[in-house]
Amino acid sequence: MFKHLIRSSILSLVVLASFTVATEPTFQRRTVSEIKEQSVDLSTDTAHYKPMFGVGDPNSLIVKGVARFGELTVEPGGSSKTVNYESEEQIYYILEGTGTLIYGQEKVPIRKNDFMYLPVGLEHGISNSSEKPIRLLVMGFKIPAGTKVRPTEKLMLANADDVELQVLGQHGPTTQFKLLMGNTFSQRDKLAAANQVNSLFLMDFAPGGTNIPHDHPREEEIYYVLRSHGDMVASADSEGNEIRHPTKAGDAFFFAPKTLIGFYSGTKEEEEHVQIIAVRSRFPSSGRQSGQ
Repeated sequence: MFKHLIRSSILSLVVLASFTVATEPTFQRRTVSEIKEQSVDLSTDTAHYKPMFGVGDPNSLIVKGVARFGELTVEPGGSSKTVNYESEEQIYYILEGTGTLIYGQEKVPIRKNDFMYLPVGLEHGISNSSEKPIRLLVMGFKIPAGTKVRPTEKLMLANADDVELQVLGQHGPTTQFKLLMGNTFSQRDKLAAANQVNSLFLMDFAPGGTNIPHDHPREEEIYYVLRSHGDMVASADSEGNEIRHPTKAGDAFFFAPKTLIGFYSGTKEEEEHVQIIAVRSRFPSSGRQSGQ
């Protein structure tokens, strides 16, 4: 009887543990139009921040290496506060409008589709002297304690319009990539700048285009849909079948390591191509990887 009770208790614990593992979330989804503005260190009366993941979002428990990912809008004639971080590197990607990047003592004109690397310890912010709002993605990535990061010698900034689309063999010809930024060892990206970010890239999907479902064992990844619509693959069911989520412009997905990730374009021939901006970064205590 006693042995039977022990055996039953052990079986119950195994079942409970399996259920816990099976139900642990592996991705998060946000729609920027549904997110309420939050006051963060960049915020002013004229600079408004919507957090998708990380800082400002109370439900980012599975987000580990990503410090923040959100949308900042600076009104005409306005400016954000300037900030600097001793243990976080950042990337800005301009979604809309023109403005000025405050980069230490420099003031640099910026425009739509500019992307830039903002190193640790450097004061930076955004001002807008134009007559229209400027809107941008703010991405931050934690630098692990004890990691020495060499400061960049100059501002690293480029425009996605100047980066050629290319086919990556493992994804087929219906999806093309712009390789925007990689780590300092990168020899393929437009900017080889980052420490924790392994790849910032843009995907362009022809009608019927696919980002073949895959996973990254030791990296976190975020997809932000810039335009059009389709089905996002985010995780799999208990039998290993991919789970698809109807997706439109303004949707963002965070994927934890080992999560099944993919995308299927939903556009027709007469519609504009789907475009997604994606960033993949190292999970804490993991090594670097390459590949999309």
